[in-house]
Amino acid sequence: MQEFWDSFLQLLDAEALLRSGGFYLVIFVVFAETGLFFGFFLPGDYLLFLAGLFCASGMLNVDITTLCLGLFGAGVLGNFTGYWFGWRTGPMLFKRKDTWLFKRRYVVMAEEFYHKYGGAALIIGRFVPIIRTFAPILAGIVQLNFRRFVWYNISGCAIWVLLLTLSGFFLGREFPQIIHYIEYIIVGFIAISFTPILIALIRRKRQHNKKNIETEK
Repeated sequence: MQEFWDSFLQLLDAEALLRSGGFYLVIFVVFAETGLFFGFFLPGDYLLFLAGLFCASGMLNVDITTLCLGLFGAGVLGNFTGYWFGWRTGPMLFKRKDTWLFKRRYVVMAEEFYHKYGGAALIIGRFVPIIRTFAPILAGIVQLNFRRFVWYNISGCAIWVLLLTLSGFFLGREFPQIIHYIEYIIVGFIAISFTPILIALIRRKRQHNKKNIETEK
């Protein structure tokens, strides 16, 4: 049990993934986070950035072209998997009971985001944790036109992968000493990534309280 827990915690640690798992484990994590509904807890944005950074420093034994192509392929296939899952399961995901890992409020939050931005949520949502996982599933549930989905999927993944991975790569090449500040980079990415989620949760809480007050009146 302890070995399983240690392995689980390692999946959450982007730096450990890159140092011990290498290229193929990173590819799997990106696929799982973008395509499997239980993968929302996995590192996303800062994993791509650190992958580029480690590639520039030689700590990841793969060239930048192969890295970007691999991450792009994993992200695209992940979203196709999510879309297929949503298409097949329909609204059943909304009826799934809460567990220590899965919460229905994550699906509801992603649904609100999707209805607000439409198909563009597949592009914008690439940069938002949780939304990144559930947006393609919701696209399948509402049966978004497949051609449109393919366009949003490919363009969104290209922007996401290239922007973050190449940013890490070029910064690592121009400023090699940045590798010594990984902890600060991760904290910064987490703060930036989860700010929209926290704002959305606070707004939903306020709206819920407001409705309760109006009901009591």
